[in-house]
Amino acid sequence: MKMLFKQRFFSWLDSYDIYAEDGSTLYTVKGVLSWGHCLKIFDAYGNELGKVKEEVLTFLVPKFQMYLGENHIGTIRKEFTFFKPKFTLDMNGWEVDGNWWEWDYEVHENGRHVATVSKELFNWTDTYSIDVDRDEDSLIVLMIVLAIDAAKCSQEK
Repeated sequence: MKMLFKQRFFSWLDSYDIYAEDGSTLYTVKGVLSWGHCLKIFDAYGNELGKVKEEVLTFLVPKFQMYLGENHIGTIRKEFTFFKPKFTLDMNGWEVDGNWWEWDYEVHENGRHVATVSKELFNWTDTYSIDVDRDEDSLIVLMIVLAIDAAKCSQEK
């Protein structure tokens, strides 16, 4: 499954639309006013599916909790490194490997390729192309992309 992740141009809080290859809306993400980033994910019909919530009292390393419905499914944390950005994912043996700029990366589960994420350059807003091997992993991969994008935003401030 291929998805296109596009940040909305005019939005006070983080808002994103996620589209399928045919242009149909798969998910909508809406930022919620809170301490740290809190991003709620909705399906095309407006049903809340999950959320990504930043922990605010972490020292120099952004950390995000991921939820499917009300169930906590994992944590993603940016490690403190000098050169190559590294994210640690505490969830079902999943790992994130990316390049120095954090624009292109892959997700793996115990050696199995799960997804490839690439940032599209020269757009007005953050835009990512996400290629997920299995449709059932798309929501969790989206949560990882949201957390990494929010971690980059937090460090730019």
